[in-house]
Amino acid sequence: MSSRNRLPPKPKANPISAAITSWLDALPSPVLSITEHFSKEDLLRELLASAPKRWVVYHPMVLLPAGSFRSEVWENVLYLDGEGERRRLWETVLREIGRSTGVKEGVGLSRLAANEGIPAVMKGVGEKERSGEDEKGGGDAVKKEGGNDGHAMEEEDGEEEEEAVGGEQEEENFIRAPQNLRMLHGDFGPEPTRRSRTDPTREDFERALWVVTKQNGIWQTWAPRYTMFSRGNVKEKDRLLKFHSGRTDRKVRRNAFAIDLYAGIGYFAFSYAKLGLRVLCWEINPWSVEALRRGAAMNGWSVRVARPSTFDYAGEVVWEGEDDGVGPRIVVFPESNEMAEGRLCDLDCGDFAADVVHVNCGLLPTSQPTWRDALCMVNEPEGWLHLHENVAEEDIERRRGEIQAMFDGWEGGMGGERKGVVEHVEMVKTYAPGVWHCVFDVHVTFPGADSGVEMEEMDIET
Repeated sequence: MSSRNRLPPKPKANPISAAITSWLDALPSPVLSITEHFSKEDLLRELLASAPKRWVVYHPMVLLPAGSFRSEVWENVLYLDGEGERRRLWETVLREIGRSTGVKEGVGLSRLAANEGIPAVMKGVGEKERSGEDEKGGGDAVKKEGGNDGHAMEEEDGEEEEEAVGGEQEEENFIRAPQNLRMLHGDFGPEPTRRSRTDPTREDFERALWVVTKQNGIWQTWAPRYTMFSRGNVKEKDRLLKFHSGRTDRKVRRNAFAIDLYAGIGYFAFSYAKLGLRVLCWEINPWSVEALRRGAAMNGWSVRVARPSTFDYAGEVVWEGEDDGVGPRIVVFPESNEMAEGRLCDLDCGDFAADVVHVNCGLLPTSQPTWRDALCMVNEPEGWLHLHENVAEEDIERRRGEIQAMFDGWEGGMGGERKGVVEHVEMVKTYAPGVWHCVFDVHVTFPGADSGVEMEEMDIET
């Protein structure tokens, strides 16, 4: 047959559909009899119609979309069946996805879960567990800042705790722990407790399940029972990596710094590190801090996590050299970002000062409480702020004008020594129907400042 007449290749079967088909074929008749109004063919059609079609591999876990295997027909088949048949289904799904994914990524897939999002409150916090324990980071500072995992998840405000059934408590989920992760198959580590969430030990870290992924050539890792991963931020990460590429007006000072005020597991901090910048991070979720530390090591970057006893010696934490005599590429302060501006002042140690070029404010639905401080962190002759906020599509230009007015007002209050101009609005992804996760880029300049400093092109590390 000539190439002209060759038939196109048959499309590959969806691996989840293939797994369901082979699993159903092997089900014993007593199980199938629970849906007597279905023929086996009709039952298969119903099961496939309501089964998930998409998945994401975060090795060794496969994550399914919210609501997967939750339809009425699936509830009937799965929960009137035995544990053995359910286990066989999940193992078949993992095996088929592994085959379709490829040799490297598909090997060793052993956990299956469904993503049910981040709850606004954390449930199941009993009085016995709560008594005698301090809030990690302390009171209002923790509640103002929040964590930075799952950027697309809504942050709730408020401080009151409500009584839950059975004497349990609910409290605001400021570190955004993913309590609703639905684990279908495999060992995900011990059940989280309030103590392990807020004050984990090294043993807690070692016993937890850690998963990994790679985006833009950068490794990231996290513990899915304790932190979330926002896959949709890949576009913004890539934009940061290219921010200085081919732009003579965007050269950066040698040995410059970036600040990430909501660092999470290293979403944006790692993009700055890959550009060759040194990065100072603030993050209050201890599991995110550990994930950031592990992820930095996976990428070959030196990293140092400040201990509370060293917080008041920020200069030593940042400037003290590693084995090569150079300070670490990434430094993490596990405290409220309300302390960030003061820590930066402490870094001015004679011949050393943190020359800040970028400040990332990556909290949703808004990072506005940090914007004025961020403006004060940038050094001469220029720098950029990246301000994240959820905005209705029809309000984006209006919001841009409001933000510009804020910076104009702050400029006047600072005697005109620095000026912020909203030079670009990046629409990252939809957050909800008609609502966009936006990043407002603010270019900060210093009118009349001497720009005679050593500049260089930024090259992405390979």
